[in-house]
Order: sequence, then C-alpha cells, then structure tokens
Amino acid sequence: MAEMSQRTKDTVQRWLNDPYVDEETKQELRTFENDPQELEERFYRDLEFGTGGLRGIIGAGSNRINKYTVGRATQGLARYILEVHGAEEGKPSVVIAHDSRHFSPEFALEAALVLAGNGIVAKLYPSLRSTPQLSFSVRHLGATGGIVITASHNPPEYNGYKVYNSEGGQLVPHEAEVVISHIQEVDSFAAVKKMTREQAEAEGLLVWLGDEEDQAFIDTVADISVNRDAISSTLGQDIKIVYTPLHGAGNMPVRKVLERVGFKNVFVVPEQEQPDADFSTVKSPNPEEREAFTMAMKLGEEVGADILIGTDPDADRMGAVVKNSQGEYVVLTGNQSGAIMIHYLLSQLKEAGKLPDNAAVVKTIVTSEMGATIAQFYGATVLNTLTGFKYIGEKMTQFQKNGQHTFLFGYEESYGYLAGTYARDKDAVLASMLICEAAAYYKGQGKTLYNVMEELYDQFGYFLENLESRTLKGKNGIAQIQGIMSDWRSAPPEQVGGVAIETVLDYAEGLNGLPKENVLKYMLADGSWFCLRPSGTEPKIKVYFAVRGQSLEDAQQKMQNLSGQVMARVDA
Repeated sequence: MAEMSQRTKDTVQRWLNDPYVDEETKQELRTFENDPQELEERFYRDLEFGTGGLRGIIGAGSNRINKYTVGRATQGLARYILEVHGAEEGKPSVVIAHDSRHFSPEFALEAALVLAGNGIVAKLYPSLRSTPQLSFSVRHLGATGGIVITASHNPPEYNGYKVYNSEGGQLVPHEAEVVISHIQEVDSFAAVKKMTREQAEAEGLLVWLGDEEDQAFIDTVADISVNRDAISSTLGQDIKIVYTPLHGAGNMPVRKVLERVGFKNVFVVPEQEQPDADFSTVKSPNPEEREAFTMAMKLGEEVGADILIGTDPDADRMGAVVKNSQGEYVVLTGNQSGAIMIHYLLSQLKEAGKLPDNAAVVKTIVTSEMGATIAQFYGATVLNTLTGFKYIGEKMTQFQKNGQHTFLFGYEESYGYLAGTYARDKDAVLASMLICEAAAYYKGQGKTLYNVMEELYDQFGYFLENLESRTLKGKNGIAQIQGIMSDWRSAPPEQVGGVAIETVLDYAEGLNGLPKENVLKYMLADGSWFCLRPSGTEPKIKVYFAVRGQSLEDAQQKMQNLSGQVMARVDA
C-alpha cells in the first residue's frame, strides 16, 4: 500500500483541525483514514490554476474542487483585481455564471460572497448560462472581470472555475501568473474574506442578472447573421434541424437565436433537453464524439433532418452532423465545420461587397491548414496562436486597439468558433446559428454540407486530420506525460514513415512571439505535421496529426503511416 508523503499528512491534519472547515468535509476525509493512496491523490498538491483557472474532481482536499479551493482562488483573484483596478472610479465588478454541473450554483455563490467580502460587486446569474454569454456580459456591462463555473465536457465528477479579464477573455499567462501569486499568498482559509448573502445584497455588493442581459446577448448573436432576410423569408422554412443541448446551458439561447433569425423547424432531443448534472443519457457530454449524437440521429431519421447540432454543457463548443452521399449521418470534425463556416461567411461577405480589405481569420497551431487556405483564397490574413481561445481573444483585442486587422472568424479544431467581436471566447450559440444558416443556404442550391465539403476538397486539396490522446491520471500520470515530452524533445526522429522531418518547433522556447508552452510540433517534407501537447484541462497527452493528399485515399494512407508510427513510439 502506498504511503502518504509528509506534506500530505501535514495538510490533511490542517484541514481536520481548521475551524473554518465544516464538519461534513472533515467527515468525508475521515472516511479515507485507511486509504493513504486516496488521501495522497487528494492532497499531494494544491489544485493547479492552469488553463484559464481551476479544473478538478469534486470533493474534499487541496487537489480537489470544493468551496474551500474556490474560496481561496477567489480571494487571490480579489487581491489581483483590487491591485490592478482598485484606483479606478467606482467599485470594481465581476460577472459570474455557471453551468448545470454538480455544485455549480453553490460554487458560483461562494465566489460572489468572497468578492463581496473584498468590496467587489458580484453580478450573478441565478441559473445556468453559457460561457460565451458570460464573456459577452463582462464586455456589455463594463465589468472588471468574470468567472464561470464549468468543467466544459469533462465527466460528471469534475467541475471548474474559469476567470476572465475586463476584455471578456480568459486570463492570458502574464495575467494568470499574477493571480496565481496572490492565490499562493492566501495561506489559510481564515484569510478568505466573505460576506453573508443577506449582507452582500443589502450593501449592493451582490446583484442578480436576468432577462435584460439574456435579451442583449440573443440580439447581438442574431445580428451576426449574413443572410437573415433569406432565412426568415424562405430558407428557414425549408430546412429541418435537430438540436441536443446535452443537458447543458445551450438549450434556451440556441433555440432563441435560431428562432430569431427565422428557422421554423427546430426539433430538440427531449431526453437531453433539461439540465442533468450526471449527463445520464451519454457516456460523455462532448459534441466531438459520435456517441453523444445517438439520440439526435434517431430523432433526425424520424423527422428527416438536414442537419443535427449539439452543444457541450457550457455551450462554448458545437458539433454538427450531416448526411453523406449514402444517406448516412456523419459527424463533421471541428476542422471541417470551421472550413465550411469560413467558406460560407467570407464568400457571402465578398458577394455582398462587405468583405474588409484587412480581414483576419485566427486559428491555433494545431488546427488544420484547410481553413487557412480557404481564408487566404478570399484575401483574408491568417494568424496562428497557441492552443486555447484566450489567445484568439487576445488577438481580437489587439486588432481593436491597433486597427491593423478586422476580425472575422476565430476557431480551433476542438469545436470552438467565434464570428463577430461581441465576446472573447468561443460561442456554440453563434456557431449553431452560422452552420445552420450555411446548411439552409446551400440546401437552397440543392446541396448538403457534405456536398460542400467535397467541393472544398476538390478545390483546395484533401486535408485530413486526426487526434490521438492518452489519459494518464494522478501523480504517476503527470510524471509519465512529462517523460513522453522529454523523450521526444531530447531525441527527435529524423523521419517518420519514410518522410523526412524538416523542422522541429519547440514552443517551450517561446516561438514567433508566442508565450512559452510545453508543445512540440514536427513539420515533414511532404507538408504533413504532427504535434505533441499535454492537455491543460484534463490528465491527457494529445497528439495531433495533419496531412494533405491528392485524393481522399492518398490522404488516408498518409495519415495511417504517420499516426501509426508516432503513436507506437508514444505508447512505448
């Protein structure tokens, strides 16, 4: 049986002796008195403030997400806000939203009351709202920052805590580093300042948001539509859409936006319509996976749907399913959906004479080059960022300040998209509207989105992408992931599948003006590439692959050779 480290023993004892820790939490810890391995996992470190904030398994312990780790993080955030914004006129304010997960409302209120305890106005949504609405609301209400309680599409036992700056974007590294230093200064739960709900409301430090903010978000997203007149007059009546919110926050905003722009035949999967913290109808509430669409496909066959769409629990990722030439439903990859939306958006703007000369599309370094090739065909500049929409949001803010580019579209292969500048995070509500609009427009021309994808391949080349991941949990898993990265960094191969590696990009060195990040990308002589990246939100190492072939068969063969050899070494 594994032994507990001295640090773990000391930290467990501190929690058990702390008068600020409630009896229920202490009782939970006592149940593991004879399970040192479990206590080690719960306490061997403090839950890391990583990609945008905290994410972890719900439960008692310093390496778990609970009201104490949320409170401590919020106290550190409050100190940061007061340090940076305290001298500004009026009280600083933070907008808070949450999704449908276990303890999301409780963690949201806990954060609000700690902010109030520090003299910061907390503007709190009373029930579940989407992450992009939170980003929008920070900007719309002129707030100092934002917090959203969500673990995106992680399994039900997880929750998370994401922090946003005054631009409505997730914290970028230089901001997060300062917040982390303030969190580390909070050395006891006694140092966490907190008001009661009654006192915070009475002093105007807890403000509840509602219908007015919801309406502003819906109106703003609907205004991004590029063919609204055609959708509302004819196209929106001819297309059938099946939508699943996967028990999350997308249900109301997606339906309202689709209705607002003129879609008449939207069928919601009834079994997945209502919030459910256990996501009991799916293995994973992830619209990247075909299994998440099982019920939507069944309903789609019944009603004769042209397109199926699904959004994850906090409605920042959107997946789409269309019928292929054999009449079978196929899930579009994030790269394919992105390419279709870029093609549709830019072609329509160009046709209407509304495509700016300085148009820009922003994508991440692990996203397909197909969308970039299409964007460049229409005359747009394409810029690359590190993985994470916060970097795309940062570029948007730079454009707004320097006027160098007009932002049109940003996306990442992991099903995150944004058009328009109303938010600084990916928006599945907007993406749902845009891909349905594209499906309706092309249906009017007698085409499915699958037909459109085939046309794009014929015109721009057969781009094919793949993502492999390995889940390596706990303390040992972290060490394994570090070992894999060290192995590839110290001994890079000279060729893979008979194709020479021309360039090795080690982003840990801070390439092309980007922040330093533990990512390795290998560029091959035939234009293919692969990339190794430890996930910032899950206990995984991800390996991305991309090839470009003369035909689909050629691309598939290239992919098989590339991914087979690389993963054999990763697994070894």
